[in-house]
Amino acid sequence: MNKIIHLSISLIFVCNSIFAQTTEEKYAENVKSIDSIINAYYDVVSGSSNEPWEFERDNFIHSKNAFITRFDENGKAETHSLEAEYIPVGLSPKEDFYEKELKRLVSKYGNIAQVWSAFEIRTDPKTESNIRGLNSIQLHFENGRWWIDSWTCEMESDKNTVVADFLNKE
Repeated sequence: MNKIIHLSISLIFVCNSIFAQTTEEKYAENVKSIDSIINAYYDVVSGSSNEPWEFERDNFIHSKNAFITRFDENGKAETHSLEAEYIPVGLSPKEDFYEKELKRLVSKYGNIAQVWSAFEIRTDPKTESNIRGLNSIQLHFENGRWWIDSWTCEMESDKNTVVADFLNKE
């Protein structure tokens, strides 16, 4: 009986290691093009409070030393690492949060790309919002895939029409 139990447990471990997907396999489609990695970026940050955080996927689409810069309402920039981004997120209960992309402009030269992406923040994916911002996302292509190196975000306000200006530009 012990041999059967031991064999069953061993078989489970062998099957898990054979059939388990690596992170690269699981998220390969997310990094094959600029469009796919930007779509993955918005998908990772968006979701209902019932869905778990996707830290593994988010970490996979960003380069090792990725950093984030945000401007506050006074125009002061704050920059931190991706790991520092996870601390308050991981400590807070997840709320319904959806970033809906409004417009994207891509400039690509060789293995580097710059993406401008206007978005709005929603608490329900079907309800429009007046909370909008503009992302500047820097990427590079290496080893057959795209990586997000950094992104900078500025929110629109009564004094700052950055999104309206971007949306109205050809």
